[in-house]
Amino acid sequence: MTDQSLPPLDLSPEFIEAARASKAWPFEEARKLVKRVEKRGADKPVLFETGYGPSGLPHIGTFGEVARTTMVRTAFRLLTEDKIPTRLLCFSDDMDGMRKIPDSVPDKAALEPYLHMPLTSVPNPFGGDFDSFGAHNNAMLRRFLDTFGFQYEFASATEYYKSGKLDETLIRALERYDDIMKVMLPTLGEERQATYSPFLPISPKTGRVLYVPMKAVDAKAGTITYTDEDGDDVTLDVTGGRVKLQWKPDFGARWAALGVDFEMFGKDHGPNMGLYDKICQVMGGTPPEHFVYELFLDENGEKISKSKGNGLTIDEWLTYAPTESLALYMFQKPKSAKKLYFDVIPKAVDEYYTFVDKYADMPAMQKLGNPAWHIHSGKVPEIDMPVPFAMLLNLVSASNASNKDVLWAFISRYAPGETAETNPELDRLVGYAIRYFDDFVKPAKSFKAPDEVERAALASLDARLAALPADADGAVIQDAILDVGRAIERYQDASKKGPDGGPGVSVVWFQTIYQCLLGQEKGPRFGSFVALYGIDETRALIAKCLEGKLG
Repeated sequence: MTDQSLPPLDLSPEFIEAARASKAWPFEEARKLVKRVEKRGADKPVLFETGYGPSGLPHIGTFGEVARTTMVRTAFRLLTEDKIPTRLLCFSDDMDGMRKIPDSVPDKAALEPYLHMPLTSVPNPFGGDFDSFGAHNNAMLRRFLDTFGFQYEFASATEYYKSGKLDETLIRALERYDDIMKVMLPTLGEERQATYSPFLPISPKTGRVLYVPMKAVDAKAGTITYTDEDGDDVTLDVTGGRVKLQWKPDFGARWAALGVDFEMFGKDHGPNMGLYDKICQVMGGTPPEHFVYELFLDENGEKISKSKGNGLTIDEWLTYAPTESLALYMFQKPKSAKKLYFDVIPKAVDEYYTFVDKYADMPAMQKLGNPAWHIHSGKVPEIDMPVPFAMLLNLVSASNASNKDVLWAFISRYAPGETAETNPELDRLVGYAIRYFDDFVKPAKSFKAPDEVERAALASLDARLAALPADADGAVIQDAILDVGRAIERYQDASKKGPDGGPGVSVVWFQTIYQCLLGQEKGPRFGSFVALYGIDETRALIAKCLEGKLG
């Protein structure tokens, strides 16, 4: 039965047939799930799970896990003609002890007394309505997931443990304690083997999560006995949130307890995947289908970490670009490591709108390979985007615009009939462009003072632009720019052929234009920019450059 809360899908025969053959990675993963359901039966919903460790503020990798899992879920729905119910559970490991204080909190010293306490027992360092650090970080995650429109259920480990939802699992872990230890001990060093236990008691005296060996395990009584921090032996019921499982056993035990069918995780979990599976089997479950994705890196090539706060946060990306561009970045090559920092945003934005623009004219097979189908769960909007984001950035640069009205004056002249009211999507992009330019492009601008060859070339370009009609389009202007470069030896490229059979034009010519006129190393097609900015305005820019008034 179709879940009415999920976006309806096009279930036409051509889409069903295309889904069965599509090589897009979400369909490849979904086909594995179809085979799984054929084996286990379709008498219950297919459960997708994502895990979140709220030790720091949510970062983009966390969002990516939910976005990518949703893409597989949508592919599965199409493959099964939406006849099998699905659920997506976002599970927060918020009962983990706070092993170190994240750099991102405002007052690290204030949290020191709460080290090793469950994250939901640590006071909220950010103030506001949330009663713990874990609750605050959970709320930050949910806020974004809700903003993006994901269909999901949220689960808190603290709530699951304390409410008794995992009591049966904990008792079973007691009964199968020796089997769990047989799985875990060979993976540990000799010293760690002597103290290891899959159970982590929450000290009733200090509230801290304790990593201590067990002195006794009593499955019939449902208790463990250990030595507390003060040296006293304590016997504790494992139920009701008094005890939690170590993270590796917890992973596999949760799969068994909830009946998880699909979970993806980062490459850092890859070496432990076999352990999770074995624990799940020991606990009487069937391991889910897995998908291991590559990690995101910051601009220095280091792994992004919630506790370090390096890389981009969710809010930072959304300050400068629409959410759909972020989802595109998640869709592309999930098994390749990718740097995730501010410089990747403009390209992601323009690629997103290009995919949306091409979608309507594609046959079904190509539509299912188009990232826009996966980003929008099959309901791809129609968007008119006459000006690319990269072009808007150049327009802000050249016009020194600090508000939307200035940019819209250029846009409306370039694309008659376009206004902020008739194209709110473009208006949204205009706002992003101004913010992105002010924060990232403007501080890095460095205008090049032209040498004699460059001065002559720019003067020649000015003359060619003056000879063009005022309404010349981007292609005509681009040809004029190429003609100027083709006539100057410095900008000739013998590896390319011009229309007259002579040498073509080197990219150095366009680099020179950008460096001298806009203070940037490169940019989009310059002829299209001139058509948007205006021929007279571009000539005025050249004049300022030749007079030494730029930069």
